[in-house]
Amino acid sequence: MANFSDKKSRKARSISPTKRLLNEIVFWVMALLVSILFALMIGKVLPSIGRLISETIGMSAKRNGLFEVTGYCNCEECCGWTRDKDGKAVFNYGRLKGKPKIIGQTSSGTIAKRGTIAADPRVFKVGTRIYVPGYGNGVVEDIGGAIKGQHIDLWFPSHEEAKRWGKRYLKLNVLSD
Repeated sequence: MANFSDKKSRKARSISPTKRLLNEIVFWVMALLVSILFALMIGKVLPSIGRLISETIGMSAKRNGLFEVTGYCNCEECCGWTRDKDGKAVFNYGRLKGKPKIIGQTSSGTIAKRGTIAADPRVFKVGTRIYVPGYGNGVVEDIGGAIKGQHIDLWFPSHEEAKRWGKRYLKLNVLSD
């Protein structure tokens, strides 16, 4: 004589293939949502890790293709500085507006010289060595307000030389990170 509870448990264990498939789909959708939420949480809680992950994934893609390559020098027009009423160099705009400016100093603290490159830090981190056709070897030591994405700026000793360089579209050769 069969026990009632045995029949019920056997019936509960037999699930139709459609219901099993539906359960599997729900499981995988939930797993995907949890993964996305976890990735977002990492990006919010630990932004440096989130940035590192996104840079690692996207950096190689951002380095392919042609780059807009322009020139700059230490002048007021190229570097966004002016003189205050006392004749001292100060930043002309941005969060440092009115603060003292050391003419020729890059965002990394070095003094710009031949081979100094300004780049978007999301594409090339400071310290990256790059060969630029027609210019030679350089090192990313600066960032610029207008330097975004596939655009780099090469330092020249005079405004005339920077203007003579103009705007070129070149394929770059990354030597080291």
